[in-house]
This record gives sequence, structure tokens and C-alpha cells, in this order.
Amino acid sequence: MKKFTFSDMNRASGEILEAALIEPVALTKRGKEKLVILSAAAYERLAGQTHTKAYRLEDAPDAVHDELMAGLDAILDDTAPDA
Repeated sequence: MKKFTFSDMNRASGEILEAALIEPVALTKRGKEKLVILSAAAYERLAGQTHTKAYRLEDAPDAVHDELMAGLDAILDDTAPDA
């Protein structure tokens, strides 16, 4: 993530906003990140993640259940002792 100071924002706001369309940009004050500027699409992706639906295993749709079980199988395969 690129970092700019608040003073940079006053001098080169156009450049900073263009950069924020490509990747999130941090604005710093006294060396500490205070703000992050990101594109609307990136924000929507983040906001959408906060509305993830939770399921109990027995109530999960087949696709969710299958993905979970495949992940668990992969973990168990990695932790199994070699014969």
C-alpha cells in the first residue's frame, strides 16, 4: 500500500486519488496511518464480506458443506503421519 502524508494530499491530490483507483492508499500524519482511501469497488468488496451468512453444518447448502469437508480433508491429509 502506498503511503502519503496529509501535506502530500494538499500538493498532489490528483496523483494520490489516481493511485487509490489502483490500490488502497494510506494517508499518514506524524508517521502514523490515519486514513485509507480506496476505490468504491474495493469498498463494496469489503462491505460485502461483513454480511457473510453463517450456517450450522447440517443446514449448510451442499456447495458450502462440500467446500468445508474438502478443506478439512486437506488439513487432515497434511497432518497425517507419513507411513
